[in-house]
Amino acid sequence: MKLEEAVQKRSEGKCELCSSTDSVQLYEVQPQDTRNGENCIMLCSKCIAQVDKKEELDSSHWSVLTQSMWSEVPGVQVIAWRMLNRLRNESWAADALDMLYLDEENLAWAKATGDHEADSGVDLHKDAYGAVLQNGDTVVLTKSLDVKGSTVNARLGTVIRNIRLVADNTEQIEGRIEGQLIVVLTKYVRKQGS
Repeated sequence: MKLEEAVQKRSEGKCELCSSTDSVQLYEVQPQDTRNGENCIMLCSKCIAQVDKKEELDSSHWSVLTQSMWSEVPGVQVIAWRMLNRLRNESWAADALDMLYLDEENLAWAKATGDHEADSGVDLHKDAYGAVLQNGDTVVLTKSLDVKGSTVNARLGTVIRNIRLVADNTEQIEGRIEGQLIVVLTKYVRKQGS
């Protein structure tokens, strides 16, 4: 039996954190050396987006951790511990975290990403008006910009299609103006359609 089938059977087709049956898929709990049934779990798309910090944390969604943290699956325990730490400012999460026990090996695994040291904030690329930007979006310049080392004309109102988010800097996006790839600060763009 394939790993995904085995994990799917174990989870009964449900998210192993919130029990949702919508868009459930195999999720590899990082870091890991080899994929196996202990470090791979089934998660719904909403849990994945929030675990991976692609979406703001919804604390009401995570209140189910008070049940799922008792799972015997190490991967579920590790993700529950990480999420409870990110939500530790909520009294219910702090209480659950005080009750949750991980053995030394799983605790080291849970701490390996450093996620427990972060707050619940999510770093998202946002335009000048607070709209969340995604890869492939179209934006409009809200200010005329000088493009260093180029003759590109980046005037107020210029449309940039199919942007790419700069992975390690939420204040920057990449896009093409007059065929040239440039980096633009998100504070100078407005998402088209917003």
